[in-house]
Amino acid sequence: MDAKPQSGELSPRERAWAAAELLVAAALVVGANVFDVVPVTETPWLVALGWLSLRRRGLTWGTLGLRSPVRWSTTIVVALVAAIALQLLSEFVTEPIIERLTGERPDLSDFRSLVCNLPVALGWLALVWTLAAFGEEMAYRGYVLERAAALGHHSSAAYVAAMVIVALLFGLGHVYQGVAGVAGSAVSGLFFGVLYLKAGRNLWLPILTHGFSDTIALALVYSGLVELRA
Repeated sequence: MDAKPQSGELSPRERAWAAAELLVAAALVVGANVFDVVPVTETPWLVALGWLSLRRRGLTWGTLGLRSPVRWSTTIVVALVAAIALQLLSEFVTEPIIERLTGERPDLSDFRSLVCNLPVALGWLALVWTLAAFGEEMAYRGYVLERAAALGHHSSAAYVAAMVIVALLFGLGHVYQGVAGVAGSAVSGLFFGVLYLKAGRNLWLPILTHGFSDTIALALVYSGLVELRA
C-alpha cells in the first residue's frame, strides 16, 4: 500500500483519544443503523466529530486527504474506470457469491420511488454526491480510518488494518439493505479504502469513485434495470 505514516510515535494520551473517538464513531454507526436512535444518519455526525477532532489537534481536513490530487484529469479518469469496475465486480462477482452464501440479494426497496421518476431521481443524485460520496468518504476513509490507524502509530500495517475495520463499519452502515447489502457494502468499503491508500491517502479518488459508482447504480434503478425486492 502506498500509505506513508502521518507522524511518528504517538503519546499514550493521544492513542487513548484515538481509541475513545473510534468507540464513539462505532457507537454512532450502530446507533443509527441497528437501533435507529441517531437522527438522520451517522454520516453528518461522524463528519462533525471529525471536525472537532481536527480542531483539537490543530489539523485540517487536508491532513486526512482532502487536498488537490497531482493531476485532476488523471484522478477523474481513474475514478470513472474504478466506478465501472466496482459495478461490474458487484454485479458479476460479489453479489452472486453473497447470494450463494446467504440466499439473499441486497434489499433496495427503499429506492423504489425513484424508478422512472426524474424529480425523485435527481433528489437522490444530490444525496449521493453530498451525503454518500463526500460525506461518507470524509467520515469513513478520512476521519475514522485515521483514528483507527493512530492506534498503530500510523504505520503502513496500521493503515491496512484500519482499512479493514472501517470497511466492516461501512458495511454495518447499510443494514437497511439486509445481510447481503451489509456484506456487499463492506466489500465496496474495502474497495474505496484500497483506492484511498493507493492514492497516497488522498480522498478525491474514493470520493469521485463513490459518486460515479452510485450515479451509475441510480441510473440503473431509475431505468428499471435493477431488481428491487421488498
